[in-house]
Amino acid sequence: MPSPVYKRILLKLSGEALMGNQGFGVDPLMAGRIAQEIKEVHELGVEMAVVIGGGNIFRGLSATAQGMDRVSGDLMGMLATVINAIALQDALEKINIFTRVVSAIEMRQVAEPFIRRRAMRHLEKRRVVIFAAGTGNPYFSTDTAAALRAMEIKADVILKATKVDGIFDADPVKVKSANMYSEIRYMDVLRQGLRVMDTTAISLCMDNNLPIVVFNLLHPGNIERVVLGEKIGTVVKV
Repeated sequence: MPSPVYKRILLKLSGEALMGNQGFGVDPLMAGRIAQEIKEVHELGVEMAVVIGGGNIFRGLSATAQGMDRVSGDLMGMLATVINAIALQDALEKINIFTRVVSAIEMRQVAEPFIRRRAMRHLEKRRVVIFAAGTGNPYFSTDTAAALRAMEIKADVILKATKVDGIFDADPVKVKSANMYSEIRYMDVLRQGLRVMDTTAISLCMDNNLPIVVFNLLHPGNIERVVLGEKIGTVVKV
C-alpha cells in the first residue's frame, strides 16, 4: 500500500455534510460514515484536525439578509459549529478514535479553549482535533478559520470536502459542459471569482503557500485517496 503524502492535514467539512438526506440537523448515519473515513486515514499514521461549518443548523449570512444584526447572526452560526463538532466527536469516539473539541469561544463544560501549543500536542499524541466556533470573531467564515488553524498547527494541506468533484470554470450543477481544473493557482481563483473558499481564506493560503485540495466527499474513500496522493479533485497552489 502506498504511503501517505501528507503527515498532518486539516479537513474542512461543511455543516451540510452531516445532514445526509435530511434537510436539517445531523444525520447520525452520515456522521458515522464520515467518522469511519477519518479513522481509515488516521490509521495510516496521519495527524488530523477538522474544521466544520454550521450551515445545517444556522447560517449567519442568511439571517443577516433577513434583518438580523450581522454580529448576532455570526455568533449563532459559531455556536452551531460547536453542536456539529460534538456530534462528530461522538461518532469518532464510538469507533475508538480519541478526539478533542477545541473551541474559539470559551465554554469549558463542553470543549477546550483554543491554545495553539496544546492543540499541536493533541495531534502529536494521535488525537483527532476538531476546531469549533470558527475564529471566535464575527465577519470571518469557517473557511477562514480552516486556513488560520491549518497555518497555526503547521498542517501540510487543507482538504476541502465538497459535494462536487473539484473546482470548475462554471457551476457544474447548472452548466453541464463546465470543465474541471486538475490544478489552479490561488491568484486565478481570486481573479475568476471561483467560489471555492472565501477570498480571505484563499489570500491567507496564498500568502503562506498552503495548498488546498478540493474534492468530492460523497464518494466513499476519497479522503484516503487524496492523502495517499491519488489525483482526486483540484489542487490550489502557487
